[in-house]
Amino acid sequence: MSAVSETQTKFLRGPKAEARASESLLTRLMTLLSSVRFGVVLLCVLAAACVVGMLIMQVNVEGFDKYYAALTPSQRLLYGGLGLFDIYHAWYFNAIILVLSLNIVLSSIDHFPKTWTFFSRRKLDASEKWLRGQECHNALTLAGDDARSIALRVAAACHSAKLKPRVTEKNGKTFVFAERGAWNRLGAYAVHVALLTIFTGGFLTAQFGHTGQMLLTPGATSSELTETSFKLDQPVQTSVTLPFKVECTDIQQKLLDKGGAVSPMNTLDWLTRIRIKDGARETEALVQLNKPFDYRGYRFFQASFVPEGKARSVTLSVTPDAAGAPAEEVTIKRDGAATLRDGTRIDFTDFYPDFVLSGARADTQSPDYNNPAAALNITKPSGETARAYAFPASAAQAGPMVGRAVAGYKIRLADFEKVGAAHILSVQKDPGASVVYLGFVMLSLTLVGVFLFAHQRVWAIVEPRGAGQFEIVLGGNANRNRVAFEDRFKKLVKTIEAGS
Repeated sequence: MSAVSETQTKFLRGPKAEARASESLLTRLMTLLSSVRFGVVLLCVLAAACVVGMLIMQVNVEGFDKYYAALTPSQRLLYGGLGLFDIYHAWYFNAIILVLSLNIVLSSIDHFPKTWTFFSRRKLDASEKWLRGQECHNALTLAGDDARSIALRVAAACHSAKLKPRVTEKNGKTFVFAERGAWNRLGAYAVHVALLTIFTGGFLTAQFGHTGQMLLTPGATSSELTETSFKLDQPVQTSVTLPFKVECTDIQQKLLDKGGAVSPMNTLDWLTRIRIKDGARETEALVQLNKPFDYRGYRFFQASFVPEGKARSVTLSVTPDAAGAPAEEVTIKRDGAATLRDGTRIDFTDFYPDFVLSGARADTQSPDYNNPAAALNITKPSGETARAYAFPASAAQAGPMVGRAVAGYKIRLADFEKVGAAHILSVQKDPGASVVYLGFVMLSLTLVGVFLFAHQRVWAIVEPRGAGQFEIVLGGNANRNRVAFEDRFKKLVKTIEAGS
């Protein structure tokens, strides 16, 4: 290549292209990572991933099993292989957050020195040409003794306009500089801190949090919750051991129609009473539909219930099998007992919503209350025991066991309180929740501060024009909310004119 052609090639490429070609790979990577545009792209990608997480039901959401069963095999394979069923724990989601956090830190470091000059090296003077080129500018002629007194008058007007003024002299000229809201220049960094706080909370939850379910039946104790995770394209149930034990003492359902079925559509509220055993410490708690319970960073929610019909309590009409003997009515809670006037003890041991005998064994044909029956143990004062079943009056002709005297008593099921067989609580450990909440509060406040306020600056040059006359050239700008600044600038000019 000749010298002429080489010179032409360099000229066509330009100095910037030459500089880019000489940059190392590491320098280019750092430039990309600190780019604001790259950060905006990452934010959009992160938002898109969150939208996918809302459109595709996540594995820890109630009803996922039905959603998963309704998908086609190809959908299951695709969604499972890409980790879309648990996208917030997917490696690429965490990678996006990590790179975005790094971008925020690097871009903040890259742009901070320039921003800090608004505080460390304030522009206290300006040329007349520059001021006349500002969006807001004006020129006034005032009478006065000297430039200093005129400058002080301008400074007083700035102060009344809620601008902090400073009077300086340079090269024989007198300048007034006034500003307000300089902190707004740091608003972007406050937003960055808020975003990093949110990301930190999300990372804590993703790495150390748990969301699972706990099946609780009255009288049972559990210290494990069941989580659903994905391996390849199949959901897998895993157990997580809690640092304490949970004993279910009672479950209850408040129904809209007491004669209706135990179903979500007929339920006003689910109530689960639990006793948390944490070493020597015991804590009683009530978990309701819209009132979760928090303990040691774990939150207990009502999630679902086992719809098999059971009875929380039964009311029995007990009539001695003797002519003219009066009936006695007793109410017995689940797994409880009642004592009759003659000392006979009746234990409520079980309940069958649709009673049927399978050989000699009692069972239920369905979870619905088609043929309800209460299983009882009767213990006489003499120690004699017997097994009995109590049916409602409507079942008087339902079979040979109905209405039959047992241990000298005819027992009828007068009433019962309906409830499901068990309640399912959703247990969530979210160590990053408070950090995320703090981050969103910070983000909201900083965004309000950034967009509703502005850094407003005004400069003025005071120059003598002879015979006690001085010309004042004013100019100013704002980094945002320019309409409000224009109003303030006009009021400032009027104040200066009125003060003359």
